[in-house]
Amino acid sequence: MKQHFFILALSVVVSATHAQSRKVVIETTMGDIVILLYDDTPLHRDNFIKLVESGFYDDLLFHRVINAFMIQGGDPDSKDAPPERSLGMGGPGYTIDAEIVYPKYFHKKGALAAARTGDQSNPQRRSSGSQFYIVQGQVYTHPEVDQIEQAAIQRQGQMVVNRYAQPHIEKFVSMQAANDTEGIQKLQEQVLAEAANELEALRSYKIPTQMREAYTTVGGTPHLDEAYTVFGEVVEGLEIIDKIANVETNAQNRPLQDVVMKMRVVQDR
Repeated sequence: MKQHFFILALSVVVSATHAQSRKVVIETTMGDIVILLYDDTPLHRDNFIKLVESGFYDDLLFHRVINAFMIQGGDPDSKDAPPERSLGMGGPGYTIDAEIVYPKYFHKKGALAAARTGDQSNPQRRSSGSQFYIVQGQVYTHPEVDQIEQAAIQRQGQMVVNRYAQPHIEKFVSMQAANDTEGIQKLQEQVLAEAANELEALRSYKIPTQMREAYTTVGGTPHLDEAYTVFGEVVEGLEIIDKIANVETNAQNRPLQDVVMKMRVVQDR
């Protein structure tokens, strides 16, 4: 458990500007979904609007659909894609700095979030320039949310210890190379002692009330929290997410019958 804490924490680059809230209608072959874009994630908001207004998303597919999880689209390669084509790698040729505003925005049902490549190749958690997903998720019991709460404490604890371990990393690596298990043990104990006060304070952490209420009523995918940029939410058409999520898919989670989208920006409704 102690060694688990030595995973290096990686910084999230956050940028912010101010603009008026905007809504986007996603017209699909199964019904319309209305999305509210958050002002607190301006890079994602402005990029999404730019792509919508340019017609980038028109005639693309929801190419990855997993029931009780999410529906994903935005791959330009999905336009007119034959059934045998593998999808999910396309984009506009750029990525976007992460804007993870947690716990204010989290993965409740209807959350709009940016897809991205994994942490190993993308430690800064930069978002795809165009691919997005909309959360369907599932409803959790209060005991299950308690477990999620404990997992959040563990994640935050890891981040705290990573910060205290950072100045010792070269020494730690050197000890590993020398197979100095005694030195590693002492160094771990030193770091944990330095982090003790902050770790103790974390023990009283509680999931915010609005988050617990959402996960125990409408549901969501809490295991994605703090890892992906949530930049909007569905304000009309949650039932359409369920309809899309329930379609039959192939082994790559692509719907057997294409679910096509078209988008437009609208004034506040």
